[in-house]
Amino acid sequence: MERSIQERLAEAMEQLRETEAAVARAEEELRESSCTVRSADRAVEVTVDAQGALIAMRFLGGLYRDMSPAELASSVLDAAERARLTMARQVMQLVDPLTRSLPDAPELPGVTVDWGKIFGPGVLDEPEQTDVRSVQRRLRDEIDEDEEE
Repeated sequence: MERSIQERLAEAMEQLRETEAAVARAEEELRESSCTVRSADRAVEVTVDAQGALIAMRFLGGLYRDMSPAELASSVLDAAERARLTMARQVMQLVDPLTRSLPDAPELPGVTVDWGKIFGPGVLDEPEQTDVRSVQRRLRDEIDEDEEE
């Protein structure tokens, strides 16, 4: 038996409320999100927030002492780009399900998101294995010294 328009509308409205609640949860989770990544040479560690803004940087060990300014800058940029892409992928994973159409309202199409346009084409590439962890949300610059030095 075919459902009435009122039943279908009521189901679609319920799904819309559920989607709105899921969006609110995602926004809250993103407000608290950050990720920390090390450069490929493991000389620099940076933390970015959900928007990709740099919120922390650490120079690890004494590696930076033996680097030229250009090498150190390259390590900082490498770590920042890795962190930005890692966080962008986390945002995509969290937000993508919210862009799909509602199952009980196929007449309402989902939203097509061009993630490459938003975050840059690198975000669509396969992620590298990176050293990622969460940290406190505060801006800081630190130089960690090796205890042996």
